[in-house]
Amino acid sequence: MPTTLGWTIADWQQAYREGAEPEALISKLLDYLKGDDSAWISRMNENGFHQAMAELADQLEAVDGDLDQLPLYGIPFAVKDNIDATGFETTAACPAFAYTPEQDATVVRKLKAAGAVVIGKTNLDQFATGLVGTRSPYGAVPNSVNPKVISGGSSSGSASVVARGLVPFALGTDTAGSGRVPAGLNNLVGLKPTKGLFSINGVVPACRSLDCVSVFGLTIADAALVAEVMAGFDKADAFSRKAPGALPLDAPALRRPGPAQRLAIPEHPEFFGDQQAEAAWNITLSQWRQLDTAGVELVPLDFSPLLELAALLYEGPWVAERHAAVQAFMADNADDMNETVRSIISKAEDFTATDTFNAQYRKEELLRQIDSLLAEVDGLLVPTAPIAPTIEAVNADPVALNSQLGTYTNFVNLADLCALAVPAGFRDDGLPFGVTLISGAWKDRELQSLASQWLNAHPTPLGATDKARPEEVVTYQPAVPTIQVAVVGAHLSGMPLNTQLTERKARLLEQTTTTPNYRLYALPNTTPPKPGLKRVEEDGAQIVLEVWEMAASEFGSFVDLIPAPLGIGNVELADGRWVNGFICEGYGFTGARDVTEFGGWRAFIKSRA
Repeated sequence: MPTTLGWTIADWQQAYREGAEPEALISKLLDYLKGDDSAWISRMNENGFHQAMAELADQLEAVDGDLDQLPLYGIPFAVKDNIDATGFETTAACPAFAYTPEQDATVVRKLKAAGAVVIGKTNLDQFATGLVGTRSPYGAVPNSVNPKVISGGSSSGSASVVARGLVPFALGTDTAGSGRVPAGLNNLVGLKPTKGLFSINGVVPACRSLDCVSVFGLTIADAALVAEVMAGFDKADAFSRKAPGALPLDAPALRRPGPAQRLAIPEHPEFFGDQQAEAAWNITLSQWRQLDTAGVELVPLDFSPLLELAALLYEGPWVAERHAAVQAFMADNADDMNETVRSIISKAEDFTATDTFNAQYRKEELLRQIDSLLAEVDGLLVPTAPIAPTIEAVNADPVALNSQLGTYTNFVNLADLCALAVPAGFRDDGLPFGVTLISGAWKDRELQSLASQWLNAHPTPLGATDKARPEEVVTYQPAVPTIQVAVVGAHLSGMPLNTQLTERKARLLEQTTTTPNYRLYALPNTTPPKPGLKRVEEDGAQIVLEVWEMAASEFGSFVDLIPAPLGIGNVELADGRWVNGFICEGYGFTGARDVTEFGGWRAFIKSRA
């Protein structure tokens, strides 16, 4: 058994820094992988190994041996077999469909350029149609903890090989939950990015307008690193997107980790009679409420519009998009397809173009309702999988149980949200239980930061191994360059000039105070009334303020609106941080009223009323 089993990316990196050689570590791992294993469809052969090692040596020489320039140097990973990787056939779990790609999928190419090594292609529900991991001619992939239970799908093999510690990360895809359900059922991190953040060039389509490449990792830090390598606009992919130039307000937006996080949870969660899952969920909720000193506020929400949106994916005409992906193949090879997969995709024939437009209209109506429901929360917290059925049960009822598994995943891509599935302990029967954090597009890094707090407070072993989870260190990094600004007066939430912030798509990070080195004055002859903040050496007080964050590109136009004698300088917060904030020139205090005794501008204005 190789010593690398259960290694994180950090473990592999440390081994190479200490002088280990990829040839030795990876060859030993490949020897261990020989034999029957339904998680794999194909594995690296001897020729592929030698070629990969030669390419890796050339890469290292090109950077003069600087491993920092190859962040994934010598790290093995697996690729779901609907994603192209040269040296391997792409089968999509359908032998009759198999082809040999001439080039890597964009995401695979980027990972290889960072030094990573593809060691095999993994099993899946055929054509990525399913959440169970049983719809493959290469065999059902069992759960990594209990082989009688499903692994989840469609990215079943990728989840299995990571959970068992064979590789530190693997690529899956996620159209309706395929990168999250297997993560939840195997005690893994499952990163489902904002649509278009990762290229889908070189990926066999399922529903092309909704498809995402996903990442399975043992830790959030590993998944985050892989995501950073793969992210970026790809002009070869018609569905690739550039990150916005400003922070979007029209979707749920997680604030910097801290007090008063508001996460919506299902008002009436459905577990379809799985009492073990329901009990694990209730325990998890109590733990989330205690996550920070001030707690996380869990807000029960009516999920009806989200669930109706989810139903459109398989019960509506979006199934025709699955048919579009395999139409030519299916016309001549329908008998070579999995029976359940074929029957699902064949439903496309039941819908007309008119049905499709009507469904699109209903989708937009539901999204408007959903935007309204989510306006007052920072994100969603849901069970990743509400049930954990056995393989036998799924074989007996393949469609209904599959539908239940997607209860809290199917709506995410239709609503253009990002999601991160994380472990949440184990059920009483020993099976893993997981939860998923969901937020608006381009909030991927913020989800990682909040989830790292969760796992540090409630760590689980790594996957199905007995290895302890290292501390998660994932820092908050906005998707675009930002600037923070402290406001003390008319720009506070609900005050007359707050729109100057919201129009620039700024968002509130926190309410706090200054250090006790300030005094606050009501300036004369200002409309609307404005205060001036003055730093003093003695006889000061803590003044209530808010810290807002906006895109750096918006900051200049905001400063242009500030009238003399006010301006932007540096303000010291109670915890010692210095941030941009409103200050006042000395002459502005002439005739001003000292209102420090009120502790803040809002309290002063209220006293006048």
